[in-house]
Amino acid sequence: MKIEWKKNDKQYYLPKGKPEVVILPSFRYFTISGEGNPNDPFFGDYISVLYSLSYAIKMSPKQGCAPENYVEYTVYPLEGIWDLTDIGRKNYNGALDKDEFKFKMMIRQPEFVTEGYAKETIERTMKKKPDKLLDQIVFESIEEGKCIQMLHIGSYDAEPESFRMMEEYAEEQNLIRIEKKHKEIYLSDPGKTAIEKLKTVLRFRVK
Repeated sequence: MKIEWKKNDKQYYLPKGKPEVVILPSFRYFTISGEGNPNDPFFGDYISVLYSLSYAIKMSPKQGCAPENYVEYTVYPLEGIWDLTDIGRKNYNGALDKDEFKFKMMIRQPEFVTEGYAKETIERTMKKKPDKLLDQIVFESIEEGKCIQMLHIGSYDAEPESFRMMEEYAEEQNLIRIEKKHKEIYLSDPGKTAIEKLKTVLRFRVK
């Protein structure tokens, strides 16, 4: 049976266009961290290295190196945790300086991908297609716990309005936003989708 996140994990990846509470278990990810403006050319290299590893695992049966208990699946969407550097926080005046963004980009991996197999995949990919960013990849488990999320449609620059709605909802539910950093899950390809139709899941932790 094929694993398809749009069917198996709808509650985590396909929320409605209004805030809701969700409780997330621990998932395994390839992650890479950095700083800077995501509109600058370097950022695409961070994304590419994550996809190269994710597709190496998906296509591993054809390469004769599939992990134990492999099941056919759809590659999970790109996700990112966003924050500001210390300088960005200090100088924040209501307008975000994208040059001071701090991020951790990630792609979730199926449960059959163990830490050992993830390491082997990085090593194989390094031999086949060397990339200095592979040295910065981390395979880790992340448990977000209780969060508020919603589907944002439109420009990334228009996200503050959705976050305002989410924070108002948190207050109504007697919940407190734990931290200013947040997660974004990208359901659309910005290179192929009109800005006004971009779909992004927004999420932050609460208690």
